[in-house]
Amino acid sequence: MTVAINKENFKSVVLESKQPVLVDFWAAWCRPCQMLGPIVESLSEEVKGLAVVAKLNVDDQSELANQFRIMSIPTVLIFKGGKVVNSIIGVRSKEELRKALGV
Repeated sequence: MTVAINKENFKSVVLESKQPVLVDFWAAWCRPCQMLGPIVESLSEEVKGLAVVAKLNVDDQSELANQFRIMSIPTVLIFKGGKVVNSIIGVRSKEELRKALGV
């Protein structure tokens, strides 16, 4: 199950995580985001206990989206040790996302 990210939980869920974290930046009106959503959900079940999979709605959390300079969605950022280590723009396969996550 994915975790919904907002400015209140971003630090604890993403920056302070001991596990790698995948954050899917998305919006409800974004067609490619709707295509990526089920892939991200499925990945979250596969990597349970190994990594955190989260979603951030750019319309609701524009401050965080701006902080990470999100210009196109869907954008997936991979965090390790509180730092962005990978950025993927567009719809990708579950295998590609899992490989980027490193688990």
